[in-house]
Amino acid sequence: MNLKIRSLFHPVQPSVRATGDGVLYREIIPSEALQPYIYCYWQLNSTKTLAQPFAYKVVSDACIDIFFNLNNPAESFVMGFSKSFVSFPIGTDFNYVGIRFLPAMFPLWFDISAKDLVNRFDHLHNHLPAFAEYLISETEPKHTLNDLKSSFDPYLENILSKTDLKFDERFFNALNLILAKKGNLGVSSDLVVGLSPRQLRRIFQHYIGVSAKSFAKVVRFQHILNAKPSMQSLRKSKLFYDGFFDQAHFIKDFKQFYGVTPSQAWRNS
Repeated sequence: MNLKIRSLFHPVQPSVRATGDGVLYREIIPSEALQPYIYCYWQLNSTKTLAQPFAYKVVSDACIDIFFNLNNPAESFVMGFSKSFVSFPIGTDFNYVGIRFLPAMFPLWFDISAKDLVNRFDHLHNHLPAFAEYLISETEPKHTLNDLKSSFDPYLENILSKTDLKFDERFFNALNLILAKKGNLGVSSDLVVGLSPRQLRRIFQHYIGVSAKSFAKVVRFQHILNAKPSMQSLRKSKLFYDGFFDQAHFIKDFKQFYGVTPSQAWRNS
């Protein structure tokens, strides 16, 4: 099946600056064979011991991540779809690495229902023990993100080559439509893909974790983040309010997914 997810959807995590304040966040793309399934490998680390404990805020991005502590790879986790922003207190000295799967790809690969991971993270060993053991045996604190990519790519390509991917074309047609419309559509009227409302909800809960409507809201939110509007353009253009009942609903949803209002997020824009 021709997966279009990567070309239609670019999940961003804007809450950490690329450099400064002793914290570094980086992303690197996987091999070409993995790009239809995995958005990026990422690393969040302190470049010095911080004066104050750091809280990493993760905004809603519709993805599932595997992440681990590079200083202690036995601490590995999987984090599911988040219906709101999440703040992780991670101390004054840290080095976390993650693998961000594009929407629906983690359940497709590992046949683990995304519904079981919504709004939570769990020890990776409880779900993928072989993967957890691989991280323990093959990663070290001295490894750079490029080093890890050189290890991750062949390991994940090997998993992919041995996996029978069972595509449900009706689901992926619905997924692609939501992404192509940037979340701005009526689920009941526009998602005519051969699934009853009950079937559509069940299959979205398996692959995404939530209903098609809830997924579309996060897609809409991520589209706004990618557009990077200034407060001036936000006030002038109705584009950013498409799909919302009114401006108050837009602000409410934005704050739920980001943790602050649009004016606070783009105060310096």
